[in-house]
Amino acid sequence: MQFLKKINSKAKSDSNTGFGINASSYGERFFTKKGDANVKKSGIGLFESISWYHTMLNIPRWKFLVIIVSFYFSVNFVFASLYYAVGVEHLNGMTAVTSLDKFGEAFFFSIQTFTTVGYGHISPTGFATSFVAAVEALFGLLSFAIATGLFYGRFSKPKAHIKFSHNALIAPYQKGTALMLRLTPFKNTNLTEAEAKVTLGMKLEEGGVLVNKFYTLDLELSKINALDLSWTLVHPITENSPLYNLTKEDFENINGEVLIFLKVFDDMFSTTVVKRASYSFEEIVFGAKFLPMFSRSDNQSKTMLHIDKLNSFEKVTL
Repeated sequence: MQFLKKINSKAKSDSNTGFGINASSYGERFFTKKGDANVKKSGIGLFESISWYHTMLNIPRWKFLVIIVSFYFSVNFVFASLYYAVGVEHLNGMTAVTSLDKFGEAFFFSIQTFTTVGYGHISPTGFATSFVAAVEALFGLLSFAIATGLFYGRFSKPKAHIKFSHNALIAPYQKGTALMLRLTPFKNTNLTEAEAKVTLGMKLEEGGVLVNKFYTLDLELSKINALDLSWTLVHPITENSPLYNLTKEDFENINGEVLIFLKVFDDMFSTTVVKRASYSFEEIVFGAKFLPMFSRSDNQSKTMLHIDKLNSFEKVTL
């Protein structure tokens, strides 16, 4: 309750955030650090709750490749087992003697059938073996069509290639202080018409009940024409800010979170892409300022953007 009294009465709460007010029903954060909704769905079957297409587009590249390669060898292992069960004597042209070598030749015949390569060294004879080969060929065509679509989807999906600083700062600003966080593009893309919105969410006790309170934080600059270098979002902590009366100790004790919503136009895809980020109060450094992250090149002809300095800051006295 003591924290609620410190919230500036001039700050108007925002009820259009999409989050409920009953804080006791929420987890620790509204968003994860990456900006994903901190929500886990239940009451529905696993296969109904997951869009496998979206999952395959969004998982890390190494996981995607592991799944593709694992699926490829697993399917061929299954069909090789079927050929072996039907009888390798129905695979015309097989020269292997030992059981292991026979299975190996059946496995590589399966790969040739699955990929429709068909070298011709081994061919199926008999109805059962030919039927298995026909089913595998169809399955291979469909599998490669799906894999090709996923590869294309991953390459062609518009993404906001933007990094946010690991910490937000309470930094000196003009004659007072401001909440600052930094972001920058990190790919060779052209981003324009960038627009940012910052919302403060806090879990506070009101009338003996824990409630969610949300406040829109006004920015010094909420829109820019081009996002080619770094952009520091600045919320001046004036007497109209909900952060006006909060001290360093308050930031350490209040369960609060700063939510960032960013929209930017990508010239390459000619579409608007979005990015979200989140900073808990634990990730806000009180009394610090960002260090410059771009400079002139050695020959003075270009501006050098140092992505590795995105999180660089120094402590200062407020």
